[in-house]
Amino acid sequence: MTKNRVEQHYDRLTHPLVRENGVLRRATWDEALERAAEGFRRNIGRHGPDAFAMLSCARSTNEMNYVAQKFSRVVVGTNNVDSCNRTCHAPSVAGLAAAFGSGGGTSSYQEVEDTDVIVMWGSAARNAHPIFFHHVLKGIRKGARMFAVDPRRTGTAQWADRWLGLNVGTDIPLAHAVAREIIDAGLHNTAFIERATVGFEEFKASVEPWTLTAAEQVTGVPAEAIREMAHAYARADRAQLCWTLGITEHHNATDNVRALINLSLLTGHVGRYGSGLSPLRGQNNVQGGGDMGAIPNRLPGFQDILDPAIRAKFEQAWQAPIQPRYGLNLTDMLEAMGEGKVTTCYLIGENPVQSEADSLHCVKRLSMLDHLVVQDIFLTKTAQMADVVLPASAAWCEAEGTFTNSERRVQRVRAAITPPGEARDDIWIMCELARRLGHDWDYTSSEEVWEEVRLLSPAHTGMSYQRLTDLQGIQWPCPSEDDLEPPYLHGRLWETDPARRGAPAPFALLRHSPPVDLLDEEYPLRLTTGRTLDSYNTGVQSSGFSSPLRRGEHIELSPEDAARLGLAQGEEVRISSRRGSVVAPVHVDPGLRPGLVFMSMHFPDEVDTNSLTIEATCPIAGTAEFKAAAVRVDKLVAAKAG
Repeated sequence: MTKNRVEQHYDRLTHPLVRENGVLRRATWDEALERAAEGFRRNIGRHGPDAFAMLSCARSTNEMNYVAQKFSRVVVGTNNVDSCNRTCHAPSVAGLAAAFGSGGGTSSYQEVEDTDVIVMWGSAARNAHPIFFHHVLKGIRKGARMFAVDPRRTGTAQWADRWLGLNVGTDIPLAHAVAREIIDAGLHNTAFIERATVGFEEFKASVEPWTLTAAEQVTGVPAEAIREMAHAYARADRAQLCWTLGITEHHNATDNVRALINLSLLTGHVGRYGSGLSPLRGQNNVQGGGDMGAIPNRLPGFQDILDPAIRAKFEQAWQAPIQPRYGLNLTDMLEAMGEGKVTTCYLIGENPVQSEADSLHCVKRLSMLDHLVVQDIFLTKTAQMADVVLPASAAWCEAEGTFTNSERRVQRVRAAITPPGEARDDIWIMCELARRLGHDWDYTSSEEVWEEVRLLSPAHTGMSYQRLTDLQGIQWPCPSEDDLEPPYLHGRLWETDPARRGAPAPFALLRHSPPVDLLDEEYPLRLTTGRTLDSYNTGVQSSGFSSPLRRGEHIELSPEDAARLGLAQGEEVRISSRRGSVVAPVHVDPGLRPGLVFMSMHFPDEVDTNSLTIEATCPIAGTAEFKAAAVRVDKLVAAKAG
C-alpha cells in the first residue's frame, strides 16, 4: 500500500534518536536517556539551574503537565517552565486573574444555550471551536441574538444578527465606545458597580473621548452598529462575551482582554448563570496545562509562587526547595537563549520552530542551545534540531489521565491503543530522566499523579477519578467531594454581605495602541492569521491527509484587492513582510474588506506563514502579535522581472 503524505514526511516516532556527527541516528532507550540527562547535568553544573528551560504540552494530560512542571522545579530547581498557553491565551489568564483572582473562563458551555445575547469577539468559532459553536447555535435557535466582532466576515459572522467588521488592532477603541454609549444611555448596572467593583469614575472619564463618531473613524465600524450592540448587551437579562485569538494575539493583548472584562463589570454580566466571560481554548488541554502549573509564575491550582505559605506547602510535599521568583516565559526563554543565559531546553510535544511568530528568529535562538531534548510523537521541524529525540505516546488515544476544557471541566481520558514500537508514556520518560538526575521518582499510574494534584490544589481536591467517571467530568473549583460548585465563577460578586463578597473587581484604565508593524507604501496590506476548520495547528497531525475542504495554504484577498493587483483565483504570488517572504496561491474571499489579507499557519512546510509575522509581544503575557503583520503581495512574474 502506498504510504500517505504524513507517513512520508512525519513518520511516527517509534524509537529514540541521538545526534552523532550532526545526524540523528537510532539509539536504545538507555543511551538516549543517559545522553539527555548528561546534557542537562552538564549545563546546570556549568551555568546553574536557570540555564534550563522546559516547554510542556497543551495536548497532553493534566498529569503529564503536572509532572513536567515538577521536573523543572524539583529535579532542576528552576521556574523556567511554560506551554503553548503563551502563544494563545496567556493574556486571557492574566486579564481574568487581575480582575477576579483566577484565570479561567467564568461560564459553562450550557450557559451559552440559555443566554439572551452572545458577543463573539475576535473569534471564528465555527471553524476554530466547532464543538462550542454547536452550543452557540442551540442558543441562537432558542432566541439569543448574536453579534460578531471580527475584521473578517467569517462563517461565524454569517450566523450573527450583526457583524461589526473592525479594523485590525482597534478592539480597545470599540470596547470603550460601547462602554461610553452604555453609560450615556444610563444602561450601566449602578447597583452592581457600587457593590462589586472599584474605579468606575476613573473608568468613566477614560472612555469619555470615545464617542460613536470617534470610534467609527478609528475602528471602521458604523456608529449605528456600535450603538445597537451596546444597547443589546446592556439591556439583556443574560449575556455571554466570548473571545479567542483575535483578542489575545496582539502586542497589547492583556489590555484587550481587560477591555472586554470592563464591559462585563459595567453591566453586571458576570457571576450569574447565563452571564459571563468565555475565552475559548484552541487545543484540548491549554486550560489544564496552566491549571497544573506549567507556567512560570503559578504552581498547580494557579497558586502564586511568590506566596511563602503556598511555597511551604509544596516544599513539604515535594521535599525540595522552590525558587521564590517567577521563571521565564516562552518569549523570554527564546531571548535568553540568544543571550547565552539559557543553554539547555527540554521540549515536550510543541513545535515552536513553526508555531512562533517570526519563525526564522525562533530557529536562530534554538540553534544557539548547547543541548536540546525533544519529546514528541512525530519528527517535527523542532525535533529535527534536537540532540536527543524521545518517542512519546499520543495523549489523546494512548495515555491515561485527565484533560480540562475551556469551561474548566476536568474529564477522564483512557488509552484506546498502545503506543507503537518503542514509544513510551510521557510520565515514564520523565521519571527515568529524574532518576538519572538523582530523584527516585516512581509514579506507577496517572491516578497516583492525580492524587498528588488533589492533595496540593484546592480547586481539584474533590475530583477523584471515580467521581470524574461517575459525573462525566467536573468543573473546577471543586474543593470537596461532598458537593459541586455552580457552573459559573465569581457569584460572590452578587453577595450583599461584604465579608462573603470579598475583594471588588477593578475597572482597568486602558489606552489604544495601534499595531506595531506599520502599514506604508512598501507594505500596504494588513495580514491577519488564524485557523481553519479541517486543519490543526502547524499541520503535524493533519496536513498529510487529503481533505475535501482545504488542500494546502493560500492567501485570501478581497475581490477589490485582487482586481487592483490584477490577480486571478489560484494564481501564485509572493507575500513579503519586513521579516521574510513566502509564495502561495490566491483565494478571493468576499468576506474580506480591502486592505486585509488572511493566511493560516497549518501548512508551514509548504508556506511558512509565521516567517511573515512579527515578534512584538504583550509585555504582561508575552504573547506575540500574530494578527497584525504588514505585508505586500506581488505577482511572481513582476517579482522575477525586477
